[in-house]
Parts: sequence; structure tokens; C-alpha cells
Amino acid sequence: MNDLVAPSLSSETASALAAIVGAERVLTDADSLLQYGRDWTRFHTPAPSAVVLPGSIEEVQAVVRLAAQEQLAIVPSGGRTGLSAGAVALNGELVVAFDRLNTISDFNPVERTVRCGAGVITEQLQQFAEEQGLFYPVDFASAGSSQIGGNISTNAGGIKVIRHGMTRDWVAGLKLVTGTGELLDLNRGLVKNNAGYDLRQLVIGAEGTLGLVVEATMSLARPPKDPAVLVLGVPDMGAIMQVLSAYQGRMELQAFEFFSELALQKVVEHQGLQRPFETPTDYYALLEFEQVSEADMDTAMALFEHCVEQGWVVDGVISQSVAQAENLWRLREDISETITRWTPYKNDISTTISKVPDFLAEVEQVVNGAYPDFEIVWFGHIGDGNVHLNILKPDALPVDEFKARCGEVSKWVCEIVQRYGGSVSAEHGVGLLKKDYLGYSRSALEIELMRQIKQAFDPRGIMNPGKIFDA
Repeated sequence: MNDLVAPSLSSETASALAAIVGAERVLTDADSLLQYGRDWTRFHTPAPSAVVLPGSIEEVQAVVRLAAQEQLAIVPSGGRTGLSAGAVALNGELVVAFDRLNTISDFNPVERTVRCGAGVITEQLQQFAEEQGLFYPVDFASAGSSQIGGNISTNAGGIKVIRHGMTRDWVAGLKLVTGTGELLDLNRGLVKNNAGYDLRQLVIGAEGTLGLVVEATMSLARPPKDPAVLVLGVPDMGAIMQVLSAYQGRMELQAFEFFSELALQKVVEHQGLQRPFETPTDYYALLEFEQVSEADMDTAMALFEHCVEQGWVVDGVISQSVAQAENLWRLREDISETITRWTPYKNDISTTISKVPDFLAEVEQVVNGAYPDFEIVWFGHIGDGNVHLNILKPDALPVDEFKARCGEVSKWVCEIVQRYGGSVSAEHGVGLLKKDYLGYSRSALEIELMRQIKQAFDPRGIMNPGKIFDA
């Protein structure tokens, strides 16, 4: 049992919540408060007043109406895999968890759409699509525990963005409970709908600050044909971009990822995987492509030979089976889970693809100079301009001191991001962790308009307050 102490609900409010969802679904024990009160970040001590697990949209509405009446702040909780503290309850908030809203229904083979409750696990949707001979392409390492509602609220990206885009590209419609408990049914699965503002797109990526996503109509696609995975050892970032240009000029890639030698070392050591080849290089690129015909593999190998001749590639390996492809993907996908034990401080940054080598060189110079005693792990979705800078906490360094040191340098990193016209949060959201740096990516006018939009959706200010910006 942990020693978490959180502000308690009044007996009247607790009774009212129990009347809505059932007494057994109002959790106030310390373990539940800790479990549901935080995400994958570990820089804050959660302190919710209670956790509720509604089982229907109507129950969510009733909970929100009660919270608005009592002026009780709400923090939405999905799979809690976020990396910006967007689902952390710090100040006695009521956590609304969506685990029970986990049904998949109304599959439409003509439209290629399916209706999902907010609590549907991403992998559950992927498996359902596969059973229908289709494909849900938004994918990332936490697909086995993240929830669709959370994916929508953070506009999750992942490893296939270069080919299939972000979560917002696959949301055909959604239902939102606003801060007053009203239910909005947005877009309703329409392909073409230019009847005024698309409020659906405002909600996607809003991190629960405008309301609670309770249901979504998700689009599906045809599955990729016989995907193959290629891992290449490259000497520097400039070479990675040359490889990307060479392959994109001849093939349509499903994914183009990168990771550093240190990232590979950590994964091999802690996940029991094998190195892709013996020759170590500073960086590695991982490519995935479809084999629509035999010519695709021939093209891939010809490009590999060209890249070796140009000095852009030192060594490489290509999958010969589904199992080998999965193991090669693990070299990239297992990085986040592997480094969690070091309480990493993450910078999820991006710029336009062509600027990445110069951008990364400037960031590396600042970071290496500021953190000579820290281990730095790089990886990311280089094909869409998004890189992840992970600073690992030394075991002997207290968390607060580590966070303070990282926060100081993050300001310098964000100044570089601003100069390159990039984003301080490419795909993880802002939450608590990045809100002090929002001004490096958004103008004062944009932030003020965001506040006005929040006021319209959430006039009492109860929806995930303190996330993205302070009211």
C-alpha cells in the first residue's frame, strides 16, 4: 500500500456519484488514486479526490453535470500512456476513467468505418480491423494499453505517420460531453461536410480541456501487402536524410524511423534482443515498405546498394519473414519502455523534414554541452520531421534536481525550435510538462483564442484545468 494522501470528496458528493455509477465504481483507496491519477510521466505526485468509472455516455453526462454544479475539476483518464502529464490529477480533481466504455459496434463495410467507445484499446481496434480484412494504421509502442479516447485527445501519431497521417485523419466523427454536460455529435461519419466550422478538429488534440470524448467513429483502410522491414546503419544525420530522399524518390514508404546507438544498446541489453548486424554506427534508420510485386524488393535492394556506394549506409539487414520483421521493429518500438526505468526527461520536437539535420545538429550541440554527465537517447519519426530527445536521470540524482536541470536546458532547445519554425510538442501534447514552452510554438494571439474556445466549451473551467495553459 502506498502512502498517497489526496483531498477527500464531501459525503454528499460521494453519495451523488455512487448514485450515478454505483458505489463500487467510485474509488477512493490510495492504490486506485495513484494508478488512475497519473500517466507515464513521473515528475508529479498525483492527488485526485476520487476515481469514477462510468459505463455509459449518459452516466458521463450526469457525472459532468454534478461536477459543474459542485465546481469540481475533472481529469480524463484513458490508458494513461501519455508523456506530457496531460492525465495527471494534482489538486483533488475527480478522475473520470473510460475503461468501461470499451465496445466496438456498427461496423460499416461500405464506409469502412466502425464505432468505438472511448475506452477501446488501440490494439483492440487494430485486431477488429484485421478480422474484417482491413487495417487501422495509427500505431505506436503503447497500442496494447492506450485507449482511443486518449489517442483522439492527444492526436496520437506514432510510426506510420509518413504514410497514413495522425489520429485526426482517421476520426470520421466523435461524441463529446462538454463542460456543462451537453452531448455534441460531431460530423457523424461524413466524408464531405463543409457546413460551418468543423468542431471535431478542435476537439482532436485538445487534451480533454474542451470536454470528454466518449465515442468515436473511426475510419479503416486496406491492409498493407506483405510489408518488409529494412534496418540500416548510417554514420550521421545528414546521411539519414539522404537515405530518406533516395527511397522516397522511388518507393512509397510505410514508415521511416531512426534511433541512436545508445538507444540500440539499451534495448539489446534490457529486452534480450539481438543487434541487427555487428557493425556499430552512430545512427540507425528503419524503413518499412509494401511488396506489391517482386519488383519492390528488387528496387529496395538496388537503393540499398546505391546508398552504400554513396557512403550513406555502412551496413544493413532486411526481414525475410514476419517474425524477423517484428523483431526488427522491436529495436525501435521497445525504446520508450526500456528507458522508463531512468525517468527520462523527454523533448518531443519537430520541424519541417528538410531542416532536420541542421536542426538536430544545433540541438545536439546545446544538449551535449549542458549535460556532459547525462546519457542522451535519440529516436523518432524522422520521415515526418519529429525527433525525440530523451535525457536519462542518473540513479543517484534526485528527481526534482534532475527536472530542474533539464527544464533550464529545455528553454534553450525551445529557442532553437522557434528559430526553425517547429513545434515544442510534435505528438505527445502539452499537458503540464510542456505548457511553459507553448509560447515558442504558438503566438500570444493563438493562445488567447485557445482560451476563448475553452471558455465556450467549458464555461466553468472544470475540464482538465491547468493543462496546455493556465486559465
